[in-house]
Amino acid sequence: QVQLVESGGGSVQAGGSLRLSCVASEYRACMSWFRQAPGKEREGVAVKYGFSSTRYADSVQGRFTISRDYAKNTLYLQMNSLKSEDSAMYYCAAEASDCGLAPSGYKYWGQGTQVTVSS
Repeated sequence: QVQLVESGGGSVQAGGSLRLSCVASEYRACMSWFRQAPGKEREGVAVKYGFSSTRYADSVQGRFTISRDYAKNTLYLQMNSLKSEDSAMYYCAAEASDCGLAPSGYKYWGQGTQVTVSS
């Protein structure tokens, strides 16, 4: 059982930045960030597979950066130029057969960290 613990959420004004962290109890090649706003479905934000493969949702491309510290088993999401529509609960997930932006198939999930962007 892999434990995932997110942190770094908070409230920020539009145009600001936040960095989310997700500490994993074990290494998994596939780790990703998802988000879910009230009344909306959970959506993929960014994927990190192995050492160099990344993928982003169109809505965050160029503003968000996913990275990993393998020594610390920690996944990060640097979020810049935040918009009000980025407000959501952000979740870290690990281990999926296709390692994509669809939430189905991910085996392990964190509890989430709230991001609120005010305009």
